[in-house]
Amino acid sequence: MSKVKISVTESRCRGGYLKKGDIFIVDDLCPPICHELWNNIYPSLYALKNGATLDYGTERRRMFEAKCPDEGRVCIHCEVIE
Repeated sequence: MSKVKISVTESRCRGGYLKKGDIFIVDDLCPPICHELWNNIYPSLYALKNGATLDYGTERRRMFEAKCPDEGRVCIHCEVIE
């Protein structure tokens, strides 16, 4: 399985879990992020780890961007790393 890098691009996290510039590498374990955000990104992240490409604008790529379900307070960028 591939590894996926999660980069925090914006953060106004109420819980203080994530700060802009934080980076996490997802291999086998869930990184230390809140469960609301994790539940939101897990399906796409799992697909990337298993070789999928996702819609990214007008292309298909091995990356995606997402926002926290709490009013978009945290924005992340996820991409496959080799």
